[in-house]
Amino acid sequence: MFHPKYNITNKLLANIKQISEIVAILNERRFPQVVLFEMERKAREISAHASTSIEGNPLPLTDVKRLLKQSPKHIRNSEQEVLNYNQALLHLKKQLDAGDSKLDLKSILTTHHLVTKQLLEKASCGKLRQAPVFVNDPRSRQTVFWPPDYQDVMQLLKDLLNFIKKQEGIIDHLILAGIFHKQFVLIHPFMDGNGRTVRLLTKLLLARLGLNTFNLFSFERYYNANVTKYFSLVGEQGNFYDLKIDFTKWLEYFTDGIIDELLRVKGELAKANQAPASGLKEHHHIILNYIKEHGSINDALYSKLVKRAKSTRALDFRYLLDQDLIKRHGKGKAIYYCLKR
Repeated sequence: MFHPKYNITNKLLANIKQISEIVAILNERRFPQVVLFEMERKAREISAHASTSIEGNPLPLTDVKRLLKQSPKHIRNSEQEVLNYNQALLHLKKQLDAGDSKLDLKSILTTHHLVTKQLLEKASCGKLRQAPVFVNDPRSRQTVFWPPDYQDVMQLLKDLLNFIKKQEGIIDHLILAGIFHKQFVLIHPFMDGNGRTVRLLTKLLLARLGLNTFNLFSFERYYNANVTKYFSLVGEQGNFYDLKIDFTKWLEYFTDGIIDELLRVKGELAKANQAPASGLKEHHHIILNYIKEHGSINDALYSKLVKRAKSTRALDFRYLLDQDLIKRHGKGKAIYYCLKR
């Protein structure tokens, strides 16, 4: 059984209180849809850059932004990592939009598969490791951590998931998410991609906080700002079986990061709210909402939703294209529109 050790320090308690207050403030406010679309896209760019950068990906944020807009056919592994992470974020959003925040072994394996597709062999992609691994210090190249035997990984994950399930509603979601994050890293269930996978899964747990603007949130940015500190607190040194782990320091740092990102989002939304009102009209929202629900729309479908002339409908699509909210696909009568990713 898994029984994590931690203390509710004054700092941790204050962090949890501050996070709850910020979440409440954000949930009370309403923001123009065009603002939320733009911030959501920026958050995915930041997350895809930061989470892969933590693991050593050399692409700067400017290249990540360009890559996510263009999605070229011939790409390097560093680019594939970023594209995979972005696709995993979109999958997570779709899951949450459908009201599914379930965390189980299937969601863990699916997330890992999305993160590592075309980067690992099929035998390792979305599959628990079947061999020993070691964690080396990149500077000294000496082994500093020995994860558990691969034969124990499945049971350790089950114990962790059972702990999360049984303690929901008893222990604060922030503490549960933090404990899950660190313990998952220590179990090291995959040959590669553990960090990217757990950061995505942690988003899933944090979404249960009830933050309506959670898609605007990129807590990976905080870790990437000081990678050395992140690794020193999320990881351990020694043999897994010999460790007596105290999660307290990590939980303080973990909640510090959430506060940092929530304050950033709060500030960005405050600026947006002070800006002139969005030019989006009701018919524009009809287009965007239909695409969000069905994936795409064309003029024939749109004509059934509104009583607007063909030339006016064309202007509606043109406005959303100019606002960089949708993207046109196809030619002639086969033209259809999707959300701009």
